[in-house]
Amino acid sequence: MQIAFIGLGNMGAPMAANLAAAGHTVTGFDTAGTTAQGVTNADTVEAAVASAEVVITMLPNGAILRAVADQVIPAMQAGATLVDCSTVDVDSACAVAAQATEAGLLAVDAPVSGGVGGAAGGTLTFMAGGSAQAFAVAEPLFDIMGQKAVHCGESGAGQAAKICNNMILGVTMIATCEAFALADKLGLDRQKMFDVVSTSSGYSWTMNAYTPAPGVGATSPADNGYQPGFAAELMLKDLRLSQQAAESADADTPMGQLASALYEQFVETEGGKGMDFSTMLPRFEKRGRGA
Repeated sequence: MQIAFIGLGNMGAPMAANLAAAGHTVTGFDTAGTTAQGVTNADTVEAAVASAEVVITMLPNGAILRAVADQVIPAMQAGATLVDCSTVDVDSACAVAAQATEAGLLAVDAPVSGGVGGAAGGTLTFMAGGSAQAFAVAEPLFDIMGQKAVHCGESGAGQAAKICNNMILGVTMIATCEAFALADKLGLDRQKMFDVVSTSSGYSWTMNAYTPAPGVGATSPADNGYQPGFAAELMLKDLRLSQQAAESADADTPMGQLASALYEQFVETEGGKGMDFSTMLPRFEKRGRGA
């Protein structure tokens, strides 16, 4: 298949490389001039997409997605499929999908979970929105780049699923880190707490699979000086998207709102930028109740 991949950053480059390694012809473009193994770079975004059957985008935010769509959609061949794997606001995803449909294209919004490691290893999870016809075109490519793809519904549903999932993740990580910090101050051994909670009703992904305490439970960024597997500023981005969506949908999300505020404080005023989102644990360790 002829594929164009727009956005060859930390996530996009390994995803594009996996498609090329599977035998697809992949043409890439990135404004930073980055490349990916097995991918031929085009001089312009329009040249990259001109002969593509599928165009995949992996971009930083909704504003950039809309700007790229304005360039890409008119240059795509009729009947081609636009697959956006960026994590953006639901309104931008729906607007780009409508623009693509009006131009005679198929469209899928398909944000991912799994981080850079999942992109490199081809183990991402895709949450897809769009028509059944569009999803059927994209699904074989999702199978190469990931281990699971869920068709969540019509356009925008993929972004909605990602936003809801990551709101849970942000809230749960804060609660897990608070609990470890509280256990410390109560004199409870971290390993003992993990042994109890990981097999009890406090079980969670953040406790069992991404343990924020070094030397306890699953190997995680905590065991590597909290160097990011998923950076705190990316969690903040997703939590802000969740609250933007909640505002638009008139949904009451007090825990999501508080998590967004805490990560904003951590990233913007407490030196959390560039650290893993589980670095909330050493943050809480240093703070007393009145801090």
